Amino acid sequence: MVPFKEAARVWAKVAALSFGGPAGQIAVMQRLIVDERRWISHRRFLHALNYCMLLPGPEAQQLATYVGWLMHGWRGGLVAGGLFILPGFLSILAISLVYVVWGHVPLVEALFYGIKPAVLAIVVHALVRIGRRALASPLLLSVAGLAFLAIFGFDVPFPAIIVAAALIGGLGARLGVASLRSTELTEDEDPSPDPPAVPLRRTAAVTILWLAIWWLPVLALALVAGGSVFVAEAIFFSKTAVVTFGGAYAVLAYIAQVAVEDFGWLAPGEMLDGLGMAETTPGPLIQVVQFVGFMGAYRNPGGLDPLLAGVMGSVVTTWVTFAPCFLWIFAGAPYVERLRGRRALNSALAAITAAVVGVILNLAVWFAVQTLFGRTVGIDRWGLKIDAPVWSTIDPLAAAIAVGAALALFRLRWGIPSTLAVAAGIGAVARLLA
Repeated sequence: MVPFKEAARVWAKVAALSFGGPAGQIAVMQRLIVDERRWISHRRFLHALNYCMLLPGPEAQQLATYVGWLMHGWRGGLVAGGLFILPGFLSILAISLVYVVWGHVPLVEALFYGIKPAVLAIVVHALVRIGRRALASPLLLSVAGLAFLAIFGFDVPFPAIIVAAALIGGLGARLGVASLRSTELTEDEDPSPDPPAVPLRRTAAVTILWLAIWWLPVLALALVAGGSVFVAEAIFFSKTAVVTFGGAYAVLAYIAQVAVEDFGWLAPGEMLDGLGMAETTPGPLIQVVQFVGFMGAYRNPGGLDPLLAGVMGSVVTTWVTFAPCFLWIFAGAPYVERLRGRRALNSALAAITAAVVGVILNLAVWFAVQTLFGRTVGIDRWGLKIDAPVWSTIDPLAAAIAVGAALALFRLRWGIPSTLAVAAGIGAVARLLA
């Protein structure tokens, strides 16, 4: 058993390095928890990832909560999931305060200019490692390819891709297709113990507890400050927390429309600024809602100081966004673990894992286009809908940093902190000199 304090230190490290959206965050966890320390097996890690991909909300934060729960029960889940949120919350809160008081900070932008292409290399490195284990047969490789093509080229909804992969896996199990059961995923040694069986009454108690943690503060706000912006934010972001299937991008367009056009909490350009904050700070990308909550309360403070109101808006928004994530894990994970040995389920999850690799590849491609190119052009023909990069707008320095970071990870076997630190330094010097 890994000592709890040691695990907490590593989870703090994971949280501090969790740049680059879900693909980068999963990459960091896979490297630090599975590859380097071998605290859980690749099979267990991918099993947890599959379940988290099916849930609403930020899959990387929920994966951290799941793995922390596997290792140390509810204490481990709270620490792993809570620490995963904390750096991003503090970073965006600080930047939000700077944003409304002093405007943009060139040094911060320069540092993140170097970090983003290095994160791209980290994502590719993790994608290769996960793919080697998850795509152990031509059939699974085909599932990954079809998933990538569906989401990248035809804009097929993420839940539909996962359901289709599960059906392929389940049908394959009934037909006895052996290539859907990877030996890498079923026979590797697992250092993490099986959690004990959980009775139904305990699950009911856990569910009631987390529903209370989620909604009692909202009810208290409604009683104390009914009609305030804080209540409106709490209710709105509680609703969005249960519909964010397929990652943050699946719901950000809706949030932007309602926050800008209906509530008037912020301007269209400010929504893009908030998204930039979330993309270049550690933590889940959905943390951008914190900035929305901050600006909405800052502009509608009631009788409070605007900065204090902004801080309160950040706290309220973050609370109702992430409280449901702990509910999904603490109530559902024990049952998902009990089903782990079922043959049909294993085949379905193997296919889902392959599809997830294709989805992560799509995220990596999207991140590469956004990081390395200044402009894209939309292509819509023969059913294909893609944003193709304009190659003349490539950023040579960003591309060079990405290639250098990839060499450091693949060939020199540098750690993630060293790679990010050097990339940030190069980016900052180059950007400030320019």
